[in-house]
Amino acid sequence: MLRIGLTGGIASGKTTIADLFAGFGATVIDTDRIARDVVMPGAPALTALTRALGRGILGPDGSLDRLQLRERIFKDPATRRTVEGILHPAIISELVRQAEVAPGPYQVLVIPLLVEGGRRELVDRVLVVDCSEEQQIERLMSRDGETRENAALALAAQATRAERLAAADDVIANDRDPARLVERVAGLDRKYRRLTAKN
Repeated sequence: MLRIGLTGGIASGKTTIADLFAGFGATVIDTDRIARDVVMPGAPALTALTRALGRGILGPDGSLDRLQLRERIFKDPATRRTVEGILHPAIISELVRQAEVAPGPYQVLVIPLLVEGGRRELVDRVLVVDCSEEQQIERLMSRDGETRENAALALAAQATRAERLAAADDVIANDRDPARLVERVAGLDRKYRRLTAKN
């Protein structure tokens, strides 16, 4: 099974690209969705987070307050390392489990921190969704209501654009007409199916 690691900076358009691949029949496994599942109330990862960071990260209903946790992560590298140390193993374990049983002509594994996390061994190829940092900031401010300062902090916590592009086997530029995205994904879909057939 050919596995494509889809990655990109925050607000670069990974979900849009993943949805397009799903529309072409690829199997998409998104670690952002897995990340939500592993911190559901009662889940071991949420228990570990609460033990490490205190009950202040929880909302009134006992669920994870993502906005509050994200702010703490962006502002404190030590907190970010603690959270990553708890969540990443749980997320990767579930990702591998799902990938081992998932069907499809090929798999697209959406891993936002693929470059930062050193998880290249999980995939056969790296596909980077790319756009300018200014576009990322504008999208974060529009999509999530972030301040420019917090949006810049979010970008600073990730790999640089240059680091992601250096790790890429394939790149999709998400700074153009959306119709071009469909054409680009269609072309990559054909390419990945050819590679699958060769294997």
